[in-house]
Amino acid sequence: MNIKKLYESFENCECGREHKCPTDEVVIGKGALDSLPSLCKDYKSILLVSDKNTNKFAQEVISKIGDKVEKSLVLADNGAVVIPNEEKIEEIEKSAASSTDLIIGVGSGVINDLCKHVSFKLGLPYYIVATAPSMDGYVSVGSALILSGMKVTVNARPPKAIIADTDILKNAPIEMIKAGYGDIIGKFSCLNDWKLSACVNGEYFCEKVYDLTYGCVEKIKDKAGDILNRDENSINLLMEALVIAGVAMSYVNNSRPASGSEHHLSHFFEITGILEDTEYFPHGVDVICSSYYTEKVREKLLSIDLPERNEKISREKYEKEIKRIYHSLDKEIIALQDKMGWYNLDKYEIYKNKWEEIKKILSEAPSSEEMASYIEKIGLDLDAFESFYGKSKIEDALWFAKDLKDRYTVLWLYFELLYK
Repeated sequence: MNIKKLYESFENCECGREHKCPTDEVVIGKGALDSLPSLCKDYKSILLVSDKNTNKFAQEVISKIGDKVEKSLVLADNGAVVIPNEEKIEEIEKSAASSTDLIIGVGSGVINDLCKHVSFKLGLPYYIVATAPSMDGYVSVGSALILSGMKVTVNARPPKAIIADTDILKNAPIEMIKAGYGDIIGKFSCLNDWKLSACVNGEYFCEKVYDLTYGCVEKIKDKAGDILNRDENSINLLMEALVIAGVAMSYVNNSRPASGSEHHLSHFFEITGILEDTEYFPHGVDVICSSYYTEKVREKLLSIDLPERNEKISREKYEKEIKRIYHSLDKEIIALQDKMGWYNLDKYEIYKNKWEEIKKILSEAPSSEEMASYIEKIGLDLDAFESFYGKSKIEDALWFAKDLKDRYTVLWLYFELLYK
């Protein structure tokens, strides 16, 4: 993957903004770990971070760069898995010595989010040795963390280098590989949300970044069978798509090109799972299945000839619903939405005047039947998803997952026009 050529193609973008990404090197392919000695030649005191599942690959890293590794930290689970919370952030920070000049994470989502954030806080450069093509956050400018029990995205610095050896990636747990495919297919939904918000709210929109991300989805959508068979070329393509999606986020300095209503549903299932001490699916699995439901929402909205003014939810009912769904997090969520002030806004005239344009945008997303086909092709089961979470929880998510975030998506349009 020629990351420098990609950067050059975005110089003097027609949107008028300068697009930047601080990742200097992306090495994806067979034997990518062999690039480590060269990439680490200017560093002398490296903090290596892994967990119990990725420590075996950390040992391979040590075999490549030897005594440059000052400390190898293996994070223990703080729940059923490693949860990226205050405890783990502090553990990594305390493991960094005054002499540490580079952090290398060995893992995927959680390890990457933790190390990105800590490297940002400490002002240290950071590399990631990817162990699974499971998510698109490797290059993103934010870290998805659980702070004070809330799923939040906080400031981070993308890694200076990504090393992704396909010998490792293709042998990752199959659920993680499915999750990576799911995260890419979910871009159909979030890109539509981005265009919708540009129409409704006048939000900044870059056609070239949109096209870059959409192109990733087009390259991957029909590769499900090969990906399931762990075909090395297809796994390589999937990893490249996930990295490019991260570059797109860096280019607009937020996650808009890669995260929308489908991610809000995924975060809903994760947060409520943590609060209720119940299981939830891997992020990418939740994303692709949630994309089916966001398409159903779009189809329901497309069935409306012209929107009618809907009665606003009362404050009393709203607080009661948030308390019922989010339990101990109710105050934080209500405070976030009070800060945004969107419940006090009346967008009805905008919706009415722009309805034909809105419907055109909504119709550009794939149908729910098409989304269901992608889910089936990657070996997932929508019926099992619905049975696992239950219809009532999915309905709660469709109405109130939006409250977890400060971003406009189709879920707001759905709520404002159809919630009773």
